[in-house]
Amino acid sequence: MSTPPFTSLIDLAAERLGGQVLEATDDFFAEKENLIKQDEAVFKPGLYTDNGKWMDGWESRRKRGPGHDWAVIALGLRGIVRGLDVDTSYFRGNHPPHFSLDGRDGDGPWTEVLPRTAINEDSHNFVPVADPRPWTHVRLNIYPDGGVARLRVFGDVVPLLPTDGREIELSAIANGGLCLSCSDEHFGRVGNLLLPDASRNMGDGWETRRRRGPGHDWVVVRLAGPAHLERVVLDTAFYKGNYPDSCGLEGCLGDPKTASWHGLTGREKLRADAVQTFNALQESGPFDHVRMSIYPDGGVARLRVFGRLA
Repeated sequence: MSTPPFTSLIDLAAERLGGQVLEATDDFFAEKENLIKQDEAVFKPGLYTDNGKWMDGWESRRKRGPGHDWAVIALGLRGIVRGLDVDTSYFRGNHPPHFSLDGRDGDGPWTEVLPRTAINEDSHNFVPVADPRPWTHVRLNIYPDGGVARLRVFGDVVPLLPTDGREIELSAIANGGLCLSCSDEHFGRVGNLLLPDASRNMGDGWETRRRRGPGHDWVVVRLAGPAHLERVVLDTAFYKGNYPDSCGLEGCLGDPKTASWHGLTGREKLRADAVQTFNALQESGPFDHVRMSIYPDGGVARLRVFGRLA
């Protein structure tokens, strides 16, 4: 199934990034907290609770009066919402036929972000959002009731960056870091490279397929802004028989498709299941993008770039 470009952005509501489901009108059949779980929804035939069929999502009881149900989510990262995935997987005959989305920034008022919109049962409903304002909270309204498996809120992080020249993690998602493109992500999503916590298993990093021809794999990362780079940390945790043989790092300033790339390191040998830090960079910039090349292929759990904003 093809997905729209906005799904490559950060899921601002992700539980792993600090997102929380604060309240809901009702979650009689399935808990509201399931809405932002990292894992894809699953279905377990024959499994029932005291309240009815066990479902992997948020499901309210049947509404017998006026009004509609809603759930409030505190975003893990403040940002501009670019698109949604209102996932109704496995909800057949009990999904809400329509939804809308409201946003709130801090203690401000609730504001409509997306009007009432039709969605389908048992499917990923991808909906673009054009509102340019940043939000810290969203409210998912469903009409009139029913079940939603997951809500993904894709967007651009609006960070609060320091102005005192201190060293920061320039590649951090919370600071505006983003994986823009890569050669391949067959076994592991490239966005995992910048997750703030430690890798949990071999499926929690970026891993490419086995390369059977010439060339090598690579990823381009946008940094928080133009900065002088000081060190790069590369972690191959859990990659033992499938870590890259070596890597090389480069930096550029401006459009990564047209700008000149400058070497930060030579081609460096890597180790299995290990953290390696590159302190003696050949050039410091300023750069606002980094390209990591891995030879010839394999898996990297985390990439962290540190420096000082120019």
